Amino acid sequence: QFQLVDSGGGLVQPGESLKLSCTTSDFALGSYTVAWFRQAPGKEREWVSCNGVRDGLTRVADSVKGRFAINRDNAGNTAHLQMNSLKPEDSAIYYCAADLWVHCDGSDEVYKYWGQGTQVTVSP
Repeated sequence: QFQLVDSGGGLVQPGESLKLSCTTSDFALGSYTVAWFRQAPGKEREWVSCNGVRDGLTRVADSVKGRFAINRDNAGNTAHLQMNSLKPEDSAIYYCAADLWVHCDGSDEVYKYWGQGTQVTVSP
């Protein structure tokens, strides 16, 4: 079973930044649409951002617009979520997801491959 590896979470203070990373050794992530989701305790999983290789679109949820950005390097094989001006309400487990056949999509049902999650905690 192929799997993504997401990393970069941690404990930061409000206003600080974190950069999450997503990669895999199982396939060329650069050919896949990548998305980031998050889930806080007691809440449903929430879409954060996506970057589609088929439609070339990048989308960001309104709740993080202007603060978070998705990008790639390593010929597209590593995806990042740059998170700036973090707020306590951004605290959650963050997951990257990928799929070969979808456009940039905010539904978690369309992505076949998932990371194990990385914890982000924003606290004074």
